[in-house]
Formats: sequence, C-alpha cells, structure tokens
Amino acid sequence: MARRNPARMPWLRRNFLGPGYADTFMIIAIATVLITRLYLQLTGYPQVGGRTLHISHSLYGATFTLLALLTGWLVLGTRGRGIAVVLGGIGFGLMLDEVGKFLTKTNNYFYEPSAEIMYILIVVVLVGTRAMRIVRPLDAQECLTSASAIATDGLARGLGHERREVGLMLVERALRAGADPADAEHVRALLLSAHAIPDPLAWVRKHTPKLIPRFVKNPLWVPVLAWLIVTAAFSSLLLNALAIAHHGLVYQHWVVRFRFHGMTPGTVILMVSAVLTLAMALPAALALRRTDNIRPVRWLRDAALMFTLLSAVVHFATEGFTALVDLSIGLLAMAVLSYQLKAREQASEQVDMPSDADDGMAVA
Repeated sequence: MARRNPARMPWLRRNFLGPGYADTFMIIAIATVLITRLYLQLTGYPQVGGRTLHISHSLYGATFTLLALLTGWLVLGTRGRGIAVVLGGIGFGLMLDEVGKFLTKTNNYFYEPSAEIMYILIVVVLVGTRAMRIVRPLDAQECLTSASAIATDGLARGLGHERREVGLMLVERALRAGADPADAEHVRALLLSAHAIPDPLAWVRKHTPKLIPRFVKNPLWVPVLAWLIVTAAFSSLLLNALAIAHHGLVYQHWVVRFRFHGMTPGTVILMVSAVLTLAMALPAALALRRTDNIRPVRWLRDAALMFTLLSAVVHFATEGFTALVDLSIGLLAMAVLSYQLKAREQASEQVDMPSDADDGMAVA
C-alpha cells in the first residue's frame, strides 16, 4: 500500500486517549470550584496575607497550572500526563472560582454572573471535546499514531496489561482502516516489546466492582435512571419556564415554598441545560426498548454528566452548599450508568471494538 503524502496530512491529529483526559480535567476543575466555595462558606471566607496583603487563591491556581505545564513538558509517560491533568484541573478550578474578581473593578468575588461565565466555559470544553469525537471516527493514521504514543510510554516506563491491550486494539483498527502494514507491525513490535509493569489503577478497577452493592449491578437500573433523567430535565424546564412567565410570584404550601425570579441568566442557563439533556436522554430512553446497543447508555451517561455537573455550578452559586445534595444524587446516577456501560462494553468486546467516546478516562 502506498504511503500517504505528508503534505496532505492534517495539521492536527487527535489523540485516542485525549477526550478522557479532557473529561477528567473538567471534572476535577468543577469539583475544585465546589469544594473551594463550600470551604470558604463554612470557614467564614478567611483571608491569607495579614493586614496589608491578600493572597488570592487564584495565585495558588496559577502555581498548580505552572506545575502541570512543567510536568507535561519534562516527564514522559502516562503517569506524568496524569499528574499534569490533576494539577491542571485543580489550578484551573481555583482560578475559575475567582472569575468575578478578574472582571469587576471592585474585585467582587460574589459577582452574580460568575456562575454563568463558569457555565459557558465548561459547556465549551465539554461540548467541544464531544464534537471532536463524533464529527468523524479516528482515521487509520490517528489510530496508529495513538498506538505509537502508548508504545512510547511503554519504552519510557513499561506498560500495564490493559494499556498494552488498548494499543494493540488501535493497531488492529488502523489496519482495518487502511494503515500501512509495515508501519503497523513496527508499532505492534514496540507494544509487545515493552516490559510489563503492575498497574495499580487496573488493580483498583478490577477489584472495585466487588465493593459495589448488588442492587447497583442490576441492568434494570438503566431504563429506570433513563426516565428519571428525562423527568428531572422536563421538570427543570417546566419550573424555569413558569419562573419566567410568573415573575415575582410566591407559591407556598405547607413546607414547600417557591419564589419565581423571572428572566435571569441562571434561569436561562438551567432551561438550556434541561433542553440539551432532554435532547440526549429522551431518544436514548426510547432506544433502550428496541436495542441492546451500548450507544443509548453512553448518551444517558453523557446526559447525566451535563445535567448534573453544569446545573450544580449554577445551583451552588445561588443556593450554597445545599446544592451538594442534588450533586451527590446526580453523581450516584452517573456512577451506576458508568458501571452498566462498562459491563455492556465488556460483553460486546468479542464482536466489536469499543468506540472513541469512553477510552482514556484513567489518567495514570
């Protein structure tokens, strides 16, 4: 097979493991924002620096970001990349938390649109990484290049069993897509020659399911959670639409009290989040009745991710740490769906290879 002309190759190549690192980065950043705000609220917003100075925690964020960049530049292998993702997520979260100070002349940490700005940035990253996955599948060269990167990691410090299998699978996918057989064999040889090392995260992933309650493993949870997500998104859409239509109205019945605040940036954001969640979750819930394919479960998990984490940012800014209750429920639903998705992927590995959407979530 003739080699491709390098002049016609794309300027940028996608990394098979990249979307997983991006998701991990954003999850750590969001968690950092929520934990920071909770800590400050519980401790009365202390200031570091004495009488004349105020050391903003965005400076700590910049330090973490610097360490992440240096780690990524100086350290080879997935372990260094994983450390960089964690440090970078913490650093970005600490800086993002103080976006109000960056935008106001009075350095107003409680600047109300801060939650909306955080939301926009998070949506851009999460939607952008998913768009890169679904716009088109990885081509032969991207699969082979990603496998080469894994092989390079193997030369740097060895390969765990699971990471080696991912690399070999990418080589097979590249061959099916028309990669040069000689190049593929070189990469395969590097993957096979890398010495084996223990993978602590693989051990954790292997033994963690034993700690999961038996009821979580029941596949009946998938349709139940699907319709719960649809119901929650529809309810959020309805309540926020009523809030816009009945500005200033207060409804109280026994212990339940609602106050409709009308058209606010937070209301609009929650409505957009609900619409996007419905657009993903409703077709997936309907498809579960017709197919055992893993794609509907993957869409449900992504819908839960979007609805839970993005709504939590707005809720936390307006309701305080009580929003952690909703966040905990959403994260539990995501964990159950992730477990069911993994189980279905393992069951279908013999007949089909896993897609790009869920590879690379482990950062070490």
